[in-house]
Amino acid sequence: MAEAHQAVGFRPSLTSDAGEVELSAPMLQEIYLSGLRSWKRHLSRFWNDFLTGVFPASPLSWLFLFSAIQLAWFLQLDPSLGLMEKIKELLPDWGGQHHRLRGVLAAALFASCLWGALIFTLHVALRLLLSYHGWLLQPHGATSSRTKTWLALVHIFSGRHPMLFSYQRSLPRQPVPSVQDTVRKYLESVRPVLSDEDFDWTAALAREFLRLQASLLQWYLQLKSWWASNYVSDWWEEFVYLRSRNSLMVNSNYYMMAARAGNAVHALLLYRHRLNRQEILPTLLMGMRPLCSAQYEKIFNTTRIPGVHKDHIRHLRDSRHVAVFHRGRFFRVGTHTQSGLLSPRALEQQFQRILDDPSPACPHEEHLAALTAAPRDMWAQVRRSLKTQAQEALEAVEGAAFFVSLDSEPAGLTREDPAASLDAYAHALLAGRGHDRWFDKSFSLIVFSNGKLGLSVEHSWADCPISGHMWEFTLATECFQLGYAADGHCKGHPDLSLPQPQRLHWDLPDKIHLSISLALRGAKTLSGNIDCHVFPFSHFGKSFIKRWHLSSDSFIQMALQLAYFRDPQCLALFRLAVDKHQALLKAAMSGQGVDRHLFALYIVSQFLHLQSPFLDQVHSEQWQLATSQIPVQQIHLFDAHSYPDYVSSGGGFGPADDHGYGVSYIFMGDDVITFHISSKKSSTRTDSHRLGQHIEDALLDVAALFQEGQRLKRRGLGEDDSGHSRDSLPCHTRGSRAPTTATNF
Repeated sequence: MAEAHQAVGFRPSLTSDAGEVELSAPMLQEIYLSGLRSWKRHLSRFWNDFLTGVFPASPLSWLFLFSAIQLAWFLQLDPSLGLMEKIKELLPDWGGQHHRLRGVLAAALFASCLWGALIFTLHVALRLLLSYHGWLLQPHGATSSRTKTWLALVHIFSGRHPMLFSYQRSLPRQPVPSVQDTVRKYLESVRPVLSDEDFDWTAALAREFLRLQASLLQWYLQLKSWWASNYVSDWWEEFVYLRSRNSLMVNSNYYMMAARAGNAVHALLLYRHRLNRQEILPTLLMGMRPLCSAQYEKIFNTTRIPGVHKDHIRHLRDSRHVAVFHRGRFFRVGTHTQSGLLSPRALEQQFQRILDDPSPACPHEEHLAALTAAPRDMWAQVRRSLKTQAQEALEAVEGAAFFVSLDSEPAGLTREDPAASLDAYAHALLAGRGHDRWFDKSFSLIVFSNGKLGLSVEHSWADCPISGHMWEFTLATECFQLGYAADGHCKGHPDLSLPQPQRLHWDLPDKIHLSISLALRGAKTLSGNIDCHVFPFSHFGKSFIKRWHLSSDSFIQMALQLAYFRDPQCLALFRLAVDKHQALLKAAMSGQGVDRHLFALYIVSQFLHLQSPFLDQVHSEQWQLATSQIPVQQIHLFDAHSYPDYVSSGGGFGPADDHGYGVSYIFMGDDVITFHISSKKSSTRTDSHRLGQHIEDALLDVAALFQEGQRLKRRGLGEDDSGHSRDSLPCHTRGSRAPTTATNF
């Protein structure tokens, strides 16, 4: 629920009556609009799929069916059981010479109807199959015959080569959990961190909520789930992100680490091309069940537009340029010619022209982008003036495929001071200097002067796995496919016929000069308050954890809790905690999680002006440890053993609370785990480096505990435990950091 604190922007006046409430017209209207937005997205995707020839299925499948019917008809067989004759009778009579044409048209109409019916049946069957969640409840490594049969049927009904959005129309609706189960799970989750008195008070509020308000709020959520495809996703986007009035910098962006502007931009646009053609494979949960791919649609050509009360997401169907920032100046760089996408060498040439351009920035232009880091109400008001005075330049930035920042300073991992350089690298990607990122763009590609790369991603349009998938493809393509010539340039030849990059000119009215100065001051204050710490933990990795038959993600999550609370007595319960975390994770995977349901119930209560002390208590809680794993999704693109220097270091995000931590981690191959920790320097209760040391200590403590248990088990069986077990930890001195190796990312 950490992110849900940003829903504070939605606070209509409340009544004190907690009793029966009549049907609410605003609530019904909101449900109607949610459903309308859902159906519009479906229709838009249907039309796009139809234009690209992938809906309702490949035209070749229709042609195959039509040919089979024609062949059967030629052999004097009637697969339609007389239906084609009836269709022929309904067609106009164009005379005897057109009798054969009527037969072909009748066959085509019958083939189309049969084709559509078969496809509809396949979609319904696949939706029913994907509603099965029994496979999630099975022990790790054990697959029952029932699950094997289910998996085989899913593969059959999915087709041989599923495309990115192939499953979208077959995904079941997001179920609304039982409100009684949600409240029970919530109380279980807070019991360990509340005193007896506080827990009794919270439990009493929960009982009152179930008795007075729960059934009414749940009824509205059920109604919305029947009308819209997802009862919570649009509200989460709106109230958690778009209605937040805070700065996007640190609060609603995250970063990824990775030289090479020409190759990188070319690789990103290759990914967009594959995305438009749906050539990206759907993501499968645990290799079995497809996940929703809707968030992929907004990776490119997308900008978060500020509003006075709430923002909105603007997405364009296409964009043939990128916006580039260098030394306080903005440029528009075309990415395509009539013959297609520019080559990496041609893009390198265009970026070099910008680097060689000696013209200075105009007054206040250098710090203009600080407005995108300002509070959203302020930026929305200033943007109105900017749109009037500098519409062409603003449109060039907001309408770009993405934003590119050519930084004039170096960054990245250095061998001389690996720890400090990684920390500075993370800070530069997360916040920069406050005025050198356009934080409204879906993502910004940041290229430092020494060739290191990184991404700064705005969070509202998608979650990290989406941009992470794109980033993995980009890095692998840039390194292993595009490559570089012997002289260090991108491969290929320059294109001297290309026009110079277009310098954008901003006619900035005097009245916004003060706004720019205020925004810059606020951005620098926020940037200076963030404490970033990145460290690779190389004592052991994923392979060591799996030897103990534990989930690697649950293992790290429990170690983070242990590091935060620093209670050694928790070690004995570690395995039980890991098992509990896995159970909660699987419940969330099947739509039975707690936080989204409670959040949606809270939003309904606000629409109904219904006072609920329990939901207010849930919404107001301070969650001081926000964590996230960055998944490695395309393992086939990176060979960590053959190319250890090309494994991504992952990325991170800012803390969700002024006195809390933001912690992300990524498993780099089998033997390294990299952690990204952030906190605010203004807090006297947090220290990113101190938590990093606690995490390392906790991981080593837990590993030692399991090794000791294994040693005692062997001794109890009378086995000789002399020598080193194959599960023993690598030989590093306890308390010292493992050496950091340089990577190209």
